[in-house]
Amino acid sequence: METNREVEMTGSEVEGRPLSLFRYADSVSEEPAKIRIFVVDEQPLLRQGISAYLNSQPDMMVCGEAGSVSDARRKIAECQPQFVVTALRLGAGDSLKLIKELKTQNPGLYVLVYSAFEESVFAERAMRAGASGYVMKQAASEKLAIAVREIMKGSIYVSRELALGAFRKALQRHRKDNHTLRSGNCLEELSNREMHIFQLLGSGLGTRQIAASLNLSVKTIESHRENIKHKLRLRSSGEVRERATKWVEQNLSREDHIFRRGGSPTDVLSVAPVTTET
Repeated sequence: METNREVEMTGSEVEGRPLSLFRYADSVSEEPAKIRIFVVDEQPLLRQGISAYLNSQPDMMVCGEAGSVSDARRKIAECQPQFVVTALRLGAGDSLKLIKELKTQNPGLYVLVYSAFEESVFAERAMRAGASGYVMKQAASEKLAIAVREIMKGSIYVSRELALGAFRKALQRHRKDNHTLRSGNCLEELSNREMHIFQLLGSGLGTRQIAASLNLSVKTIESHRENIKHKLRLRSSGEVRERATKWVEQNLSREDHIFRRGGSPTDVLSVAPVTTET
């Protein structure tokens, strides 16, 4: 008995093409594009660990890396990412200024700060500069991916502790005895420029070195140092440097702890979790 060949082919082919090809093409076209992420961190091992972790996520891909502000400016312009994950300690470079520049050039670019610096001091500064989130490097690695996804949805991301702290401060502002409840962390009183100079002083740079790296006069740096001294209620420039050195050492010890906990670039982010939002 003769079969209808046209009917037979209809079940497996369409206009000479197997249906399996159509199904494959449909599946490829329906697959969502991955989030293009650029990573900025002066520590090569940690930078590689961050990139490896983000690349392991099904909806993310790292399109480039940089270890300094100057490299970041150039490579981000070439890479055209949707998202930037940046540290705050970038040598003598001003990371907050970099965030402002990136947001000015591309308002649609999302920025997440991933830093060992105290969230209570730097998160608000980073947000004002244009970042949409702040994650401490001590946090569990999955917090980084969660933050990226939340920010891509249009939200902001900070730790639960910081959010609660901001709420408490808002309540305190409405209390009559507000002045007695003022935070004891004097670093919050420093401007972004003063905070940057404070960091550079603590990193061992002299006044002339800082002036040269920031393209400012020595007199301007000395003026900022005097402001820092008064705001931190210190008695001399020597005490300013001593306080700055201790602060930098404390923050460096946090990053060193991360390196000690990680055995390889892909394990660097496997650190003990802290209580943050889920």
